[in-house]
Amino acid sequence: MNTVRVTKKFSFEMAHALERHDGKCRNIHGHSYFLYVTIQGNPIHDDNSPKNGMVMDFADLKAIVNREIITPLDHSLMLYEKSEFLNSAKNLHQLLVLKPYNPTCENMIIDFASILAKNFPAEIKLHSLKLEETKTSYAEWFADDNG
Repeated sequence: MNTVRVTKKFSFEMAHALERHDGKCRNIHGHSYFLYVTIQGNPIHDDNSPKNGMVMDFADLKAIVNREIITPLDHSLMLYEKSEFLNSAKNLHQLLVLKPYNPTCENMIIDFASILAKNFPAEIKLHSLKLEETKTSYAEWFADDNG
């Protein structure tokens, strides 16, 4: 069998603030994020399958990532659940996403990996994630680095 890696790129808009940061990022600000999701597996070899030749249909991958990551976060404000902004931000209702961590790019990608890994079929492995916060700054997560 041949293992193949397949990647799909996603985008979403989100604001956040970094609690106790010593620079401008302590203020609420937004980014146009790009998330690259790479899975790995063996292509299906079944002439009777509509997915013949695919590791996973890109539409199926898109549905999982949109449901678990993109839809809940797009155009939201993500804050640490103990944020100093919490009282004023509570009026945002559905646009407010509270996390048990400071919403750095690094913490977000770890969270995304945990969420996504649980949502793929058993024969599909989450290989890596790349989260671009700006044109020049991103974080990467690799399954092989994380046991």
